[in-house]
Amino acid sequence: MEGLPTTTTTTTTKADRRWRSKPVQTSKPSLLLAFLSCVAWLYVAGRLWQDAENRTLLANLLKKNSEQRPKVLTVEDKLMVLGCKDLERRIVEVEMELTLAKSQGYLKNQLQQSGSSSEQKLLAVIGIYTGFGSRLTRNTFRGSWMPKGDALKKLEERGVVIRFVIGRSANRGDSLDRNIDEENRVTKDFLILDGHEEAQEELPKKAKYFFITAFQNWDAEFYVKVDDNIDLDLEGLIGLLEKRRGQDGSYIGCMKSGEVVSEEGRPWYEPDWWKFGDEKSYFRHAAGSLIILSKNLVQYISVNSASLKSYAHDDISVGSWMMGVQATHIDDNRLCCSSIRQDKVCSVA
Repeated sequence: MEGLPTTTTTTTTKADRRWRSKPVQTSKPSLLLAFLSCVAWLYVAGRLWQDAENRTLLANLLKKNSEQRPKVLTVEDKLMVLGCKDLERRIVEVEMELTLAKSQGYLKNQLQQSGSSSEQKLLAVIGIYTGFGSRLTRNTFRGSWMPKGDALKKLEERGVVIRFVIGRSANRGDSLDRNIDEENRVTKDFLILDGHEEAQEELPKKAKYFFITAFQNWDAEFYVKVDDNIDLDLEGLIGLLEKRRGQDGSYIGCMKSGEVVSEEGRPWYEPDWWKFGDEKSYFRHAAGSLIILSKNLVQYISVNSASLKSYAHDDISVGSWMMGVQATHIDDNRLCCSSIRQDKVCSVA
């Protein structure tokens, strides 16, 4: 009987140990779940906070853009959206209308340097090429065949304008330009081509600028280009032009042709030599020493100047422009300045 309590105590102790060990075993999963729950909560909370920040940032950007952007589209915005198609079409139409107006003679005269009336119909505008270092030559001309002072004005009253033709220095406003301006203030016998650079390599383009500027400044029957080494029989030239009044399309000069120089480095080298065929010969054209064009031909040059190509020599350039129009080539031996004819109107100085 004394052993029963002992057995009971042992059994009770084992059951008690089993009961106490169960809570220890179930607490580990609970802690793991709690930890995972905390991690998940922190992740969700972080994402929510980040989304809230992004929404706030986007809202601020939208608000800022809406404040800067005009509520109503401007004309510029609409043109950008439309790709400026209508504007481009109108520009093309206006340019065509302007070209047509110019070709029909509706061209506003620019300020005249000569001081003569733009309404006066002149017989001729004579442009004598000159350069910055040619003052002595100019003075020689003024003292021989070219009138000066009051005589120059009286000649303009007869319908003939004579001007020395020169461009601007590569360094605009330098001493070269200032010297020409000062000389012109005294003599008043220059036609200054503001858009042309006076340089040897730019010489082929000078004829185009001369004809355009002369046409815009004076209304004349003829426009005459003369080299700076040519002496003129002025009265003989005036008489020649008087007999040809009203002859539209006249391209007058000492007509010639010649070899196209294709070897670079040789005098009179033509970079575009390959355009003149296998024979390498220029077409017939007026010699560059003296070229005469009627008004309608100069008007053609003025209207189409942007698309007219200049070659290595100005006489070739003018001749090429005359190939594409209804020009009458007039070969007058009196304009061959190096000839031995007694009645020629020009000679090499």
